[in-house]
Amino acid sequence: MPLPHDDIRTTVETYFARHPHERPQLGGLLKALDRPTNIASRSPLTGHVTCGAIVVDPLGRVLHVLHRASGKVAPGGHAEPEDESLAQAALRELHEETGFPPQAVAPWPGYETVPFDIGIHDIDAHPGNGEPSHQHFELRFLFRLLTAAEVPAVLQDEEVVGVEWHLVDRVASPSLREKLIKLPLAAEPETANASALIYNDRGEYLLHLRDYFPGQIWEPGMWSLLGGGREPQDATLEHTVRRELDEEAGLHLTDLTPFGAEEAKNDAGATVPIAIYAGRWNGDPRDLHLTEGVMLAWFAPDDLHRLRIAPTTSDLVRRHAASRPVGASRTAPQGGAASEEERHPASPHGTVPHIIGVHLYLERPDGTVLLGLRHPDSAFAPSTWHALAGHCAQESAITCLIREAQEEAGLQIQAQDVELVHVVHHIDQAGDRPRMGLFFHARTWTGEPDLREPDKCTQWKFWDPTALPNNLVPYTRVALEGVRVGRPYSETGWA
Repeated sequence: MPLPHDDIRTTVETYFARHPHERPQLGGLLKALDRPTNIASRSPLTGHVTCGAIVVDPLGRVLHVLHRASGKVAPGGHAEPEDESLAQAALRELHEETGFPPQAVAPWPGYETVPFDIGIHDIDAHPGNGEPSHQHFELRFLFRLLTAAEVPAVLQDEEVVGVEWHLVDRVASPSLREKLIKLPLAAEPETANASALIYNDRGEYLLHLRDYFPGQIWEPGMWSLLGGGREPQDATLEHTVRRELDEEAGLHLTDLTPFGAEEAKNDAGATVPIAIYAGRWNGDPRDLHLTEGVMLAWFAPDDLHRLRIAPTTSDLVRRHAASRPVGASRTAPQGGAASEEERHPASPHGTVPHIIGVHLYLERPDGTVLLGLRHPDSAFAPSTWHALAGHCAQESAITCLIREAQEEAGLQIQAQDVELVHVVHHIDQAGDRPRMGLFFHARTWTGEPDLREPDKCTQWKFWDPTALPNNLVPYTRVALEGVRVGRPYSETGWA
């Protein structure tokens, strides 16, 4: 039998006791609960309950499944007659879609029976199945992954094509994202420190010589990894390590990959868990602005025995070096001169990493182009018009474009329908990192622009390219003018 209607009402009312301000925006769910039909079954044609599983791993990342039908979402689906509770329905859907065994996760303390978040989704009609348009009232339950090791996924092939872990700030739902960011640290996994294991193409590792302040700092006068403790503003431990790299050395890495969790002893003899993130960098440490410690330097794993370094750090470096593919590291031959390639870093001295941004150039048949008005609280260009855009993660530029179009505006774009129409090499302000903006024209697309991230963009509008708004991001104006006149490349902001 379906879950009792009154049980669902009690669960929802318990949720509203924690989030009373959400009652107006979830009015459709309340109206459905007032009807005599049980919204736990699929028979109510106007709307029914679905159950989702929000899974957070020990590094603070959130699980997403790649659905064939609905794109990148949290695991979830309809309640079934055999489900004993709404939370169990969410756990069953997690297991069915990902193959994660039930013992791999546990309910987040305090959310065993109460949803962590509730959302309402409009579902299009499917006349072929006799299904009219309706709504899904998704009750999202919070779980934690109990292991730092990767859990093998056994996918439900007919519905799911893959799984991904994303940082909290990449969660699409604004209400869910806000709640995840505000999760109390005490309820998160105990690890509250993070360090960066940085290596180069020569197989060397970047180490930090700490100040010699006995009794004042941890590991005084020793070589260690860059990193530090989590602070309240850090949504995840990856945010922690990125902040520490920026604060300690002005270092920004494109990609950081979780390598594992280590344990170390502090001065008081207590065990301190540390999340380790590995990242590749081929720069010269002499170019970095070090704000803490004495110096930074590259060392090969075979030279660590000569250093004053903690055994746990040496073991960590050697373990990572052993895990890299054969041939990934290049060292000078014993007793002979190193080759020209081996004597110099893979990146030239003074090389500055660039930020790659992708932008959607969407033009209607009448010649108007799509722009979005950024939120007044946006850190970048508040209350200013801008192209639909995003930064490349560990992905190709076109993959990034397709993802951003779906996440920000609900637009479906295919890779074969995309062409590069302009590149702008720019600096926003003096002293900022340089950026390369790639503008891609989508020849065809599906859907109309929808406000999927209202906390970032408050309006989508098609503009006449000869009458663009005054409050337009400057480099975007330069790029749109370049597209209009057929110029493929522009520069702006350079002295």
